[in-house]
Amino acid sequence: MKIAVDAMGGDNAPSAPVNGALQAIEKIADLEIILVGDHDRIMPLIQDSPRHTRLHIHHAPDVIGMGEAPVQAVRRKPDSSMVQAMKLVKTGKAAAVISAGNTGALMTAGLFILGRMTGIERPALSALLPVMNGWGLLLLDVGANLDPKPSQLVQYGIMGAYYCQEVYGIENPRVGLLNVGEEPRKGTPLIRETYERLQKSGLNFVGNIESRELMQGRADIVVSDGFSGNIALKLTEGLARDLMGEFKKLLMKNFKTRMAAYLLKDGLMDLKRRMDYQEYGGAPLLGLDQIVYKVHGASQEKAFYSAIQVAYNYCQKNTQTRLRERVREEEAHQ
Repeated sequence: MKIAVDAMGGDNAPSAPVNGALQAIEKIADLEIILVGDHDRIMPLIQDSPRHTRLHIHHAPDVIGMGEAPVQAVRRKPDSSMVQAMKLVKTGKAAAVISAGNTGALMTAGLFILGRMTGIERPALSALLPVMNGWGLLLLDVGANLDPKPSQLVQYGIMGAYYCQEVYGIENPRVGLLNVGEEPRKGTPLIRETYERLQKSGLNFVGNIESRELMQGRADIVVSDGFSGNIALKLTEGLARDLMGEFKKLLMKNFKTRMAAYLLKDGLMDLKRRMDYQEYGGAPLLGLDQIVYKVHGASQEKAFYSAIQVAYNYCQKNTQTRLRERVREEEAHQ
């Protein structure tokens, strides 16, 4: 199996994606990775690896910057690492794309080059969040579609539920709807109509979820418009980062607190691991016709390794084909 990695995307490129790819090659025997980007910057990072024969470089001289306008950047930079990685999947030379680059450009390139899955009106950008109880939470959409229709939010629930079932082995995953209150009649007209549709959808719909309940493990998937979902995601990420930082400063304050930190070391390491987005790797852009994973822009090599591993498992199970079938069944049912 071959997976294309955008080696120039993200704040720590090319070292982070390349080193993550090297880790994945060490762990997964039948995996090959195509590193897409500047050959002269990538080659020195892999030439000393004993397994670099399963790493291939696809030269792409251009890079789409984080601050560039997505549509213009994709159109003006056909030789960028992100666009070239998408084309490798389009032509069947790779099974999936992984990138930490410009999120808007990644979705735009996915739509332009790979297209939408039949039956899906608008793809969604998902994110994996840590929770206090359970495996985690898949939140979608977190920025791809700021003004969705109720039918699109229901589709997000269908795709998210099937993804969690296939990738994480969750039987009958619980689907919630992000809202300002738990009552069915709360929220905007969009949210109220979506609530009614989700109740009739056949999904394991558990009702409205307030943002303060996101990390309590009440649902496995929470659907949202892209505007609200993006705010919830960034608030959660920022809060986790800042709390862990303050906690560390408190425990290093004096000898007594350092002794307490030593005694609590195992529990603190477990908490840090659960709150670290790099443990979760990437999140899929659900609704595209092929497999694309987005990795956090500030990711180090651990996140790329985790994303490659998840993408490999997804491809091994042929999940995308079954997801297409599930979407067609739901479309016929409605």
